[in-house]
Amino acid sequence: MKRLWAGWRMQYVQNTAVGKGEGCLFCRLARLTPGPDNLVLERGEETLIVMNAFPYNCGHMMVAPLRHRGFLNSVSAAEQAALWRDLARCEAALKKAYRPHGINIGVNLGRPAGAGVLGHLHFHLVPRWN
Repeated sequence: MKRLWAGWRMQYVQNTAVGKGEGCLFCRLARLTPGPDNLVLERGEETLIVMNAFPYNCGHMMVAPLRHRGFLNSVSAAEQAALWRDLARCEAALKKAYRPHGINIGVNLGRPAGAGVLGHLHFHLVPRWN
C-alpha cells in the first residue's frame, strides 16, 4: 500500500479545506467534562488529553496545553513538564491497550507543516503495527 487511505477522515478534510469550524477545537474541548461522548479523556491543571475524532489508526490520541498557545516556545515550564508527563502516560496506556509495535509522536507547527488546528499546540500519538 503506497498511500494511507482513511475514508472516515473525509468530513474532517472537507471542513478544514473550507475553513469551517466554531473557534478553536482544543479550547472548546477544554471546557467540557471528560466523557466518552466528547472523546475527552482527561483535563488536568495544565493539559488536555483527547481521542482523535478522525483517527489515522485505532488509539490515535492528542495531548494539548489548556492555554491557547501555538508554539513550543510559548508554553510555560510547568506546561512543558505536564505535556511531557502526559505524553509518557499516553504512550504507556497505548502500549497496554493496543500492544502496538511502535508509536508515532509528533507535532505540526503551522499549516505548511500539516497542522489542521492552527494556533493551539497539540501532540499526536498514533500507534503503528508491522
